[in-house]
Amino acid sequence: MHFQFLLSFPLRGGPPSQDPILSDTVPIPTVRAPRPRERLSCQRVSIQKMATIPSKHRALVLNSTRDPLDISLVEQAAPQAGPGSVVIRVLAAAVLSYAEEVYSGRKPYPYPTPFIPGSSAIGRVAAVGPDATLLKPGQLVYFDCYIVGRDDPTSLILHGLNSGPTPGSRLLIEGEWRDSTYAEYAKVPLENCFPLDESRLLGNLKYQVEDLMYLGAMSVPFGGLNDVGVKAGEKVIVAPATGSFGRAAVVVALAMGARVVAMGRNTEALKRLQAINPDRVSIVQNTGDVEADTKALTADGPADVFFDISPREAVSSTHLQSCISALRREGRVSLMGGQLELVPMPIRTIMRYNLKVCGKWMYTKEDIRTLITLVETGYLKLGESGGIKTATKFSLEQFADAFETAAKNSGLGVPTVITP
Repeated sequence: MHFQFLLSFPLRGGPPSQDPILSDTVPIPTVRAPRPRERLSCQRVSIQKMATIPSKHRALVLNSTRDPLDISLVEQAAPQAGPGSVVIRVLAAAVLSYAEEVYSGRKPYPYPTPFIPGSSAIGRVAAVGPDATLLKPGQLVYFDCYIVGRDDPTSLILHGLNSGPTPGSRLLIEGEWRDSTYAEYAKVPLENCFPLDESRLLGNLKYQVEDLMYLGAMSVPFGGLNDVGVKAGEKVIVAPATGSFGRAAVVVALAMGARVVAMGRNTEALKRLQAINPDRVSIVQNTGDVEADTKALTADGPADVFFDISPREAVSSTHLQSCISALRREGRVSLMGGQLELVPMPIRTIMRYNLKVCGKWMYTKEDIRTLITLVETGYLKLGESGGIKTATKFSLEQFADAFETAAKNSGLGVPTVITP
């Protein structure tokens, strides 16, 4: 069988072919190239996204790792936004309780020098890259310092603090994301900026910008608690509960609807925690006697969840054994501690009671979005109403005082921030 197709195309804008096969064809419209003025208009839109950034800004630069701190306040070229990035005007940047130890080298975290140190921050978008679809200049955002490689989830860093465990991680912090938030402006990954409902948070709920910075402390325990599926009405043991992240874990677990047993060695610090919500927070002192501590933890019945946030010094603590032994059958354990050595675990109890033991480092971006929603809806309260004291603020020039104050206030629910 033989088929013959006759195709004819109009030349120079002439009439369409009258061939039967193409008789219903609509004439192809003429495509006009943009005039030079139109192309300039598009360029102006791109430039306007970066128009609010000055040519220079002030920043703290860590020149080398040594004790005393080798940090200088300098004026240097301001960062510029590109594809996949946002430049924020930093309003408040978190200061960790161990910041001075890290930057002096007493706590040996890896990072490049020189660089601008920092942490998570509250900022206002100053400029966005050409691929931004949601963020706009002027928006209030929370910047999360936990950066994960876009093409490799094992490459991860803590921006301004730790260069991570892999060669890919070091590429992130030594290259595009070297400089952090102890500066007037910071270039950060687009996906690490989370929009905040400014009218709700600063208007209706009457929070200060500094109050919002407690999101950084709460995000870590929320990642672990959410990972093991804490539900309203469950009994959650938090231990040790008197450090910065332990206290934040108590606040977060309450917001998730749980009853909390706070365990630690410092009874005065435990009483301050109980004062946050006396009806739903009970306290147990860690005496080192596993049998006695387990009995105290289960005075009103076994627990559903144990959340561990131990510091690295807690390798000889007995709380892992007593807290795990206090769980019901099918209970869950979230391990987020920083012990650097092997620790004893009650393996037989874990096996016989079908306990689920989960390790968790940090959190997911969806965790951050959920945490922000809890704050914006009022279920998770910040500031004095949430048992969190007003943040202590320091300028860039006062960085040494900021580091010292953060160390002193560890576990007291008093955030410390640098406000460039």
